Amino acid sequence: MSPNPDPSPDPASSSPDGYAVEHRTAVGAAEEAGALLRSRYPDGFAARPKGELGDVVTDVDVAAEQLVVGRIRDRFPHDRILAEESGELAGDGGGRTWLIDPLDGSNNVVIGLPVYVVGVALCVEDTPVLGVVHDPLTGRTWSALRGGGAQGPGGRLAPPRARPLSAAGPLLAWTQGHAVSRDDPVACALRHTLELRSRRLLQLWAPLVAWAMLARGDIDGFVGYRAEAIDLPAGALLAREAGVALRHLDGAEFGGGFGGPDTGRSFVAGRPEMLPHLLDLVSPFSPGTEDTHRTESAPTGPAARRSSAAGTPPSAWDAR
Repeated sequence: MSPNPDPSPDPASSSPDGYAVEHRTAVGAAEEAGALLRSRYPDGFAARPKGELGDVVTDVDVAAEQLVVGRIRDRFPHDRILAEESGELAGDGGGRTWLIDPLDGSNNVVIGLPVYVVGVALCVEDTPVLGVVHDPLTGRTWSALRGGGAQGPGGRLAPPRARPLSAAGPLLAWTQGHAVSRDDPVACALRHTLELRSRRLLQLWAPLVAWAMLARGDIDGFVGYRAEAIDLPAGALLAREAGVALRHLDGAEFGGGFGGPDTGRSFVAGRPEMLPHLLDLVSPFSPGTEDTHRTESAPTGPAARRSSAAGTPPSAWDAR
Protein backbone atom coordinates (compact mmCIF):
# COMPACT_ATOMS: atom_id res chain seq x y z
CA MET A 1 0.00 0.00 0.00
CA SER A 2 1.23 3.48 -0.81
CA PRO A 3 2.47 5.48 2.19
CA ASN A 4 0.42 8.39 0.83
CA PRO A 5 -2.98 7.04 -0.21
CA ASP A 6 -5.02 9.55 -2.21
CA PRO A 7 -8.62 8.59 -2.85
CA SER A 8 -9.36 11.58 -5.07
CA PRO A 9 -8.78 11.60 -8.83
CA ASP A 10 -6.01 13.56 -10.47
CA PRO A 11 -7.50 17.04 -10.89
CA ALA A 12 -6.20 17.54 -14.42
CA SER A 13 -5.06 14.33 -16.03
CA SER A 14 -5.24 10.60 -15.53
CA SER A 15 -1.72 10.23 -16.90
CA PRO A 16 1.53 12.01 -16.05
CA ASP A 17 2.20 12.11 -19.79
CA GLY A 18 -0.34 14.93 -19.87
CA TYR A 19 2.31 17.20 -18.40
CA ALA A 20 5.21 16.28 -20.66
CA VAL A 21 5.43 19.74 -22.23
CA GLU A 22 5.15 21.44 -18.85
CA HIS A 23 7.87 19.16 -17.50
CA ARG A 24 10.29 19.94 -20.34
CA THR A 25 9.59 23.65 -20.01
CA ALA A 26 10.10 23.70 -16.24
CA VAL A 27 13.31 21.64 -16.34
CA GLY A 28 14.74 23.73 -19.16
CA ALA A 29 13.90 27.01 -17.43
CA ALA A 30 15.28 25.86 -14.07
CA GLU A 31 18.53 24.68 -15.63
CA GLU A 32 18.91 27.87 -17.64
CA ALA A 33 18.38 29.91 -14.48
CA GLY A 34 20.87 27.66 -12.70
CA ALA A 35 23.52 28.44 -15.29
CA LEU A 36 22.94 32.13 -14.67
CA LEU A 37 23.22 31.70 -10.91
CA ARG A 38 26.37 29.61 -11.24
CA SER A 39 28.00 32.26 -13.43
CA ARG A 40 27.44 34.91 -10.74
CA TYR A 41 28.43 32.86 -7.66
CA PRO A 42 30.25 33.52 -5.35
CA ASP A 43 30.90 37.22 -5.82
CA GLY A 44 29.17 38.45 -8.98
CA PHE A 45 26.00 39.82 -7.39
CA ALA A 46 24.64 42.60 -5.22
CA ALA A 47 22.43 42.00 -2.18
CA ARG A 48 20.00 44.11 -0.21
CA PRO A 49 17.75 43.53 2.85
CA LYS A 50 14.31 42.06 2.25
CA GLY A 51 11.74 42.90 4.89
CA GLU A 52 12.50 43.50 8.55
CA LEU A 53 13.27 39.95 9.68
CA GLY A 54 16.81 39.58 8.40
CA ASP A 55 16.04 38.12 4.97
CA VAL A 56 17.93 39.21 1.83
CA VAL A 57 17.43 39.36 -1.91
CA THR A 58 20.09 39.63 -4.61
CA ASP A 59 20.01 41.00 -8.11
CA VAL A 60 20.66 37.50 -9.38
CA ASP A 61 17.47 36.29 -7.63
CA VAL A 62 15.57 38.81 -9.70
CA ALA A 63 17.39 38.01 -12.95
CA ALA A 64 16.88 34.25 -12.53
CA GLU A 65 13.22 34.77 -11.70
CA GLN A 66 12.66 36.93 -14.77
CA LEU A 67 14.22 34.20 -16.90
CA VAL A 68 12.02 31.41 -15.51
CA VAL A 69 8.85 33.53 -15.56
CA GLY A 70 9.56 34.52 -19.14
CA ARG A 71 10.02 30.94 -20.31
CA ILE A 72 6.81 29.79 -18.64
CA ARG A 73 4.80 32.83 -19.71
CA ASP A 74 5.90 32.38 -23.32
CA ARG A 75 4.83 28.74 -23.38
CA PHE A 76 1.74 28.95 -21.16
CA PRO A 77 0.47 32.53 -21.44
CA HIS A 78 -2.88 31.84 -19.74
CA ASP A 79 -1.52 30.26 -16.57
CA ARG A 80 -1.24 32.06 -13.26
CA ILE A 81 2.29 32.50 -11.90
CA LEU A 82 3.37 33.16 -8.31
CA ALA A 83 7.04 34.12 -8.08
CA GLU A 84 9.12 34.69 -4.96
CA GLU A 85 10.28 38.21 -5.78
CA SER A 86 7.74 39.65 -8.23
CA GLY A 87 4.55 38.20 -6.79
CA GLU A 88 1.54 37.29 -8.91
CA LEU A 89 0.98 37.29 -12.65
CA ALA A 90 -2.71 36.64 -13.10
CA GLY A 91 -4.04 33.85 -15.31
CA ASP A 92 -7.36 33.21 -16.97
CA GLY A 93 -8.88 31.43 -14.00
CA GLY A 94 -8.25 27.93 -15.33
CA GLY A 95 -6.95 26.69 -11.98
CA ARG A 96 -3.31 26.22 -13.04
CA THR A 97 -0.70 28.02 -10.96
CA TRP A 98 3.07 27.95 -11.37
CA LEU A 99 5.21 28.63 -8.29
CA ILE A 100 8.76 29.83 -8.82
CA ASP A 101 11.56 30.11 -6.28
CA PRO A 102 14.46 31.28 -8.44
CA LEU A 103 17.06 31.03 -5.68
CA ASP A 104 16.13 28.98 -2.65
CA GLY A 105 19.00 29.75 -0.30
CA SER A 106 19.67 33.45 -0.93
CA ASN A 107 20.99 33.94 2.60
CA ASN A 108 23.48 31.12 2.00
CA VAL A 109 24.67 32.69 -1.23
CA VAL A 110 25.25 36.03 0.47
CA ILE A 111 27.54 34.48 3.11
CA GLY A 112 29.35 32.30 0.57
CA LEU A 113 27.73 29.01 1.58
CA PRO A 114 27.22 26.89 -1.57
CA VAL A 115 23.80 25.51 -0.63
CA TYR A 116 21.10 26.79 -2.97
CA VAL A 117 18.77 25.54 -5.70
CA VAL A 118 16.12 26.63 -8.19
CA GLY A 119 12.56 25.42 -7.62
CA VAL A 120 9.60 25.31 -10.02
CA ALA A 121 6.19 23.73 -9.43
CA LEU A 122 2.84 23.53 -11.18
CA CYS A 123 -0.35 23.12 -9.17
CA VAL A 124 -3.87 22.47 -10.41
CA GLU A 125 -6.07 24.21 -7.89
CA ASP A 126 -4.07 23.40 -4.74
CA THR A 127 -2.68 20.04 -5.85
CA PRO A 128 0.98 19.81 -6.96
CA VAL A 129 1.23 17.97 -10.29
CA LEU A 130 4.79 18.88 -11.33
CA GLY A 131 7.90 19.74 -9.35
CA VAL A 132 11.49 20.54 -10.33
CA VAL A 133 14.53 21.15 -8.14
CA HIS A 134 17.82 22.09 -9.82
CA ASP A 135 21.21 22.41 -8.13
CA PRO A 136 23.26 24.97 -10.11
CA LEU A 137 26.63 24.09 -8.57
CA THR A 138 26.50 20.39 -9.44
CA GLY A 139 24.26 20.70 -12.49
CA ARG A 140 21.94 18.03 -11.09
CA THR A 141 18.16 18.14 -11.50
CA TRP A 142 15.40 16.25 -9.70
CA SER A 143 11.81 16.31 -10.87
CA ALA A 144 8.48 14.62 -10.30
CA LEU A 145 5.11 14.25 -11.96
CA ARG A 146 2.05 13.40 -9.91
CA GLY A 147 1.54 9.67 -10.28
CA GLY A 148 4.61 9.35 -12.47
CA GLY A 149 7.39 8.92 -9.94
CA ALA A 150 10.48 11.01 -9.24
CA GLN A 151 13.50 11.36 -11.49
CA GLY A 152 17.08 12.24 -10.68
CA PRO A 153 20.31 12.58 -12.65
CA GLY A 154 20.65 8.80 -12.80
CA GLY A 155 17.04 8.06 -13.73
CA ARG A 156 14.03 7.16 -11.65
CA LEU A 157 14.52 7.46 -7.89
CA ALA A 158 14.00 4.15 -6.17
CA PRO A 159 11.76 3.99 -3.10
CA PRO A 160 13.77 4.63 0.07
CA ARG A 161 15.33 1.49 1.49
CA ALA A 162 14.20 0.55 4.96
CA ARG A 163 16.96 0.77 7.51
CA PRO A 164 16.93 0.53 11.28
CA LEU A 165 16.74 3.64 13.38
CA SER A 166 20.15 4.65 14.67
CA ALA A 167 20.63 4.47 18.41
CA ALA A 168 21.56 8.15 18.20
CA GLY A 169 18.21 8.97 16.60
CA PRO A 170 17.15 9.99 13.09
CA LEU A 171 18.94 12.46 10.83
CA LEU A 172 16.42 15.26 10.28
CA ALA A 173 16.05 18.62 8.57
CA TRP A 174 14.01 21.56 9.87
CA THR A 175 12.33 24.59 8.33
CA GLN A 176 10.02 27.29 9.60
CA GLY A 177 8.21 30.10 7.80
CA HIS A 178 9.48 33.66 7.70
CA ALA A 179 6.43 34.84 9.67
CA VAL A 180 7.32 32.66 12.66
CA SER A 181 8.88 34.81 15.36
CA ARG A 182 12.13 33.78 16.97
CA ASP A 183 10.42 33.31 20.32
CA ASP A 184 7.39 31.43 19.00
CA PRO A 185 6.79 28.94 21.84
CA VAL A 186 5.64 26.05 19.65
CA ALA A 187 8.49 26.44 17.17
CA CYS A 188 11.07 26.73 19.94
CA ALA A 189 9.75 23.71 21.85
CA LEU A 190 9.39 21.57 18.73
CA ARG A 191 12.85 22.40 17.44
CA HIS A 192 14.39 21.80 20.87
CA THR A 193 12.72 18.38 21.09
CA LEU A 194 13.99 17.43 17.64
CA GLU A 195 17.51 18.56 18.51
CA LEU A 196 17.49 16.46 21.67
CA ARG A 197 16.10 13.33 20.05
CA SER A 198 17.79 13.33 16.65
CA ARG A 199 21.29 12.44 15.54
CA ARG A 200 21.51 15.77 13.71
CA LEU A 201 18.99 18.51 12.97
CA LEU A 202 19.92 20.30 9.76
CA GLN A 203 18.78 23.90 9.33
CA LEU A 204 19.80 24.61 5.77
CA TRP A 205 18.02 27.91 4.98
CA ALA A 206 17.00 26.23 1.72
CA PRO A 207 14.01 23.90 2.17
CA LEU A 208 14.15 22.53 -1.37
CA VAL A 209 17.66 21.22 -0.68
CA ALA A 210 16.27 19.29 2.28
CA TRP A 211 13.38 17.93 0.19
CA ALA A 212 15.83 16.67 -2.44
CA MET A 213 18.00 15.07 0.25
CA LEU A 214 14.95 13.32 1.68
CA ALA A 215 13.83 12.11 -1.76
CA ARG A 216 17.32 10.69 -2.38
CA GLY A 217 17.40 8.94 0.99
CA ASP A 218 20.26 11.04 2.39
CA ILE A 219 18.29 11.98 5.51
CA ASP A 220 15.58 10.21 7.51
CA GLY A 221 12.99 12.95 7.84
CA PHE A 222 12.02 16.59 7.43
CA VAL A 223 9.88 18.66 9.80
CA GLY A 224 8.35 22.02 8.91
CA TYR A 225 6.51 24.51 11.07
CA ARG A 226 4.24 26.97 9.22
CA ALA A 227 6.38 26.48 6.12
CA GLU A 228 6.64 28.95 3.27
CA ALA A 229 4.20 28.34 0.40
CA ILE A 230 6.40 29.16 -2.59
CA ASP A 231 8.80 26.21 -2.38
CA LEU A 232 6.56 23.66 -0.66
CA PRO A 233 4.73 22.08 -3.64
CA ALA A 234 7.84 21.22 -5.67
CA GLY A 235 9.63 19.66 -2.71
CA ALA A 236 6.65 17.83 -1.27
CA LEU A 237 5.74 16.29 -4.64
CA LEU A 238 9.33 15.22 -5.28
CA ALA A 239 9.48 13.47 -1.91
CA ARG A 240 6.04 11.90 -2.23
CA GLU A 241 6.76 10.48 -5.67
CA ALA A 242 10.05 9.09 -4.36
CA GLY A 243 8.11 7.05 -1.78
CA VAL A 244 8.34 9.37 1.21
CA ALA A 245 5.35 9.61 3.58
CA LEU A 246 3.97 13.10 4.33
CA ARG A 247 1.73 14.00 7.24
CA HIS A 248 0.44 16.94 9.21
CA LEU A 249 1.81 17.01 12.74
CA ASP A 250 -1.30 15.23 13.99
CA GLY A 251 -0.85 12.37 11.52
CA ALA A 252 -3.42 13.44 8.92
CA GLU A 253 -2.46 13.28 5.26
CA PHE A 254 -0.47 16.28 4.02
CA GLY A 255 -0.87 17.29 0.39
CA GLY A 256 1.85 19.92 0.10
CA GLY A 257 -0.24 22.61 -1.57
CA PHE A 258 0.30 26.34 -1.30
CA GLY A 259 -3.20 27.59 -0.49
CA GLY A 260 -4.55 28.68 2.85
CA PRO A 261 -2.85 30.17 5.92
CA ASP A 262 0.57 29.01 7.02
CA THR A 263 -0.96 27.32 10.07
CA GLY A 264 -1.99 24.54 7.67
CA ARG A 265 1.56 24.05 6.42
CA SER A 266 3.18 22.33 9.39
CA PHE A 267 4.33 18.86 8.38
CA VAL A 268 6.47 15.84 9.06
CA ALA A 269 7.89 13.77 6.20
CA GLY A 270 10.00 10.66 6.29
CA ARG A 271 10.62 7.14 5.12
CA PRO A 272 7.49 5.03 5.73
CA GLU A 273 9.08 2.81 8.37
CA MET A 274 10.40 5.92 10.14
CA LEU A 275 7.05 7.73 10.20
CA PRO A 276 5.65 6.31 13.47
CA HIS A 277 8.78 7.40 15.33
CA LEU A 278 8.68 10.87 13.75
CA LEU A 279 5.01 11.31 14.55
CA ASP A 280 5.76 10.38 18.13
CA LEU A 281 8.27 13.22 18.24
CA VAL A 282 5.99 15.88 16.74
CA SER A 283 2.46 14.93 17.80
CA PRO A 284 2.61 16.79 21.15
CA PHE A 285 2.97 20.01 19.15
CA SER A 286 -0.04 19.57 16.86
CA PRO A 287 -2.72 21.46 18.88
CA GLY A 288 -3.13 24.96 17.55
CA THR A 289 -1.51 24.20 14.21
CA GLU A 290 -3.49 21.26 12.86
CA ASP A 291 -7.07 22.41 13.47
CA THR A 292 -6.72 24.64 10.44
CA HIS A 293 -6.48 21.88 7.86
CA ARG A 294 -9.77 20.43 9.09
CA THR A 295 -11.77 23.65 8.98
CA GLU A 296 -10.51 25.50 5.90
CA SER A 297 -12.73 25.55 2.84
CA ALA A 298 -11.93 22.83 0.34
CA PRO A 299 -13.05 21.70 -3.12
CA THR A 300 -16.27 19.76 -3.34
CA GLY A 301 -16.37 16.09 -4.28
CA PRO A 302 -13.70 13.51 -3.42
CA ALA A 303 -11.02 16.16 -3.04
CA ALA A 304 -12.95 17.67 -0.16
CA ARG A 305 -12.25 14.55 1.87
CA ARG A 306 -8.51 14.96 1.57
CA SER A 307 -7.28 16.87 4.60
CA SER A 308 -4.03 17.43 2.75
CA ALA A 309 -5.72 19.46 0.03
CA ALA A 310 -7.88 21.53 2.33
CA GLY A 311 -7.21 25.23 2.10
CA THR A 312 -8.59 28.55 1.00
CA PRO A 313 -8.49 29.38 -2.68
CA PRO A 314 -5.09 30.17 -4.19
CA SER A 315 -5.78 33.88 -3.84
CA ALA A 316 -4.82 33.46 -0.19
CA TRP A 317 -1.26 33.98 -1.50
CA ASP A 318 -2.02 37.70 -1.48
CA ALA A 319 -2.31 37.65 2.30
CA ARG A 320 0.83 35.64 2.96
